[in-house]
Amino acid sequence: MKKNVKIEFKCVLKDVLDILGGKWAIPIIYVLFDGTKRFKELERNIPNINTRMLVKELKKLEGANIIRREAFATIPPTVEYSLTEKGKKLQPIILNLYKWGEENVDL
Repeated sequence: MKKNVKIEFKCVLKDVLDILGGKWAIPIIYVLFDGTKRFKELERNIPNINTRMLVKELKKLEGANIIRREAFATIPPTVEYSLTEKGKKLQPIILNLYKWGEENVDL
């Protein structure tokens, strides 16, 4: 007779998945590994993302202190996004996920 095994995620893991678990968070962070980008550059470099979803994800990542938003008082207004130190710490993790995917996911 099998016993039911209940696995409970620690709160911190759930919090990480809340921030990074969506469809667009990791692609946004991945594009920012190359450095600071303007909104339109992000939009062009992330296939199939719509403007509304990009805005939503950028706000979420900014709120989590993963990315930094810097607005410039120019005409037209210019906004640039970059990784914070906290966001830069994700680079080896995301690159390892990418490598794991190449080795283990059949598409």
